[in-house]
Amino acid sequence: MQGLHLHWHPAAVYCRQLEIALGCPVQANAYSTPASSQGFGVHHDTHDVLVLQVSGRKRWLLYEPVLELPLKAQRWSPQLGDPGDPVDDLVMEAGDTLYLPRGWPHEAAAADTDSLHITVGLHPTTRIDAVRDALNDCAGDVEFRRVLDAGGDLPPDLLERLAAQLRPEAVARRARRRFVDGRRAILDDQIAQLRALDRLELSTTVERRATVIADLEAAGGSATLRFEGKAVTFPPQAADAVAFAHAADGPFSASELPGTLDAAGRLVLVRRLVREGFLRMESLPDEPAG
Repeated sequence: MQGLHLHWHPAAVYCRQLEIALGCPVQANAYSTPASSQGFGVHHDTHDVLVLQVSGRKRWLLYEPVLELPLKAQRWSPQLGDPGDPVDDLVMEAGDTLYLPRGWPHEAAAADTDSLHITVGLHPTTRIDAVRDALNDCAGDVEFRRVLDAGGDLPPDLLERLAAQLRPEAVARRARRRFVDGRRAILDDQIAQLRALDRLELSTTVERRATVIADLEAAGGSATLRFEGKAVTFPPQAADAVAFAHAADGPFSASELPGTLDAAGRLVLVRRLVREGFLRMESLPDEPAG
């Protein structure tokens, strides 16, 4: 069952909480194996894995890596060579967790009962990711856009121009933006929230969605919330209120927002943030009688 985190809400929330804690993308797959059967043969994963045994028992054989820290395109292949004898032989019982670092070959077979386990994949940014992102930003430099010399010669200052894009603060900023922009929305009750939006009042308590990973950017007095692949920009008069909502760690109401917005402006702002999936009403207002 591929992409369990995309189809089952508890798995989505579990993975998102890991993403918040670890600062990297997290995915989940589930594997059901009949008794006395084996799924995949020996192979390695190109990302770190947490194996969560849900039910039944499964025997795992672990081998020394034959390719250290493989990248996504460096999948397992027999051409990589024989991994040799197992370095570990263990049985996973329901409730057990196994950590498999990237590149460690393994194989697993169910014991005398059906087995179900979930693999949680961790995808931190690699150094080659950082260099590729820096190269992408070099597209703004005309010297990188020029036609390659027929002999393959490159201007000597080209590496210096790339190095300027590899300053630590720039690398960290790109990695963070890649992570934040790549998170999918987890909106289990969004339809109900939208249906009740016209009943949201100044006193209605709202809260930041616990599953939202967002950054707040300020430029020219405006405030921009970046989250879940979008950037929502607000005018300077709303900047203080947006910063308050971004930093909120508990329920609040539109009436509590700081800044110069009047009552109508605060309602517009809060309703917009609910519509975008950044905030949610803590409890939905009652529908009018009749």
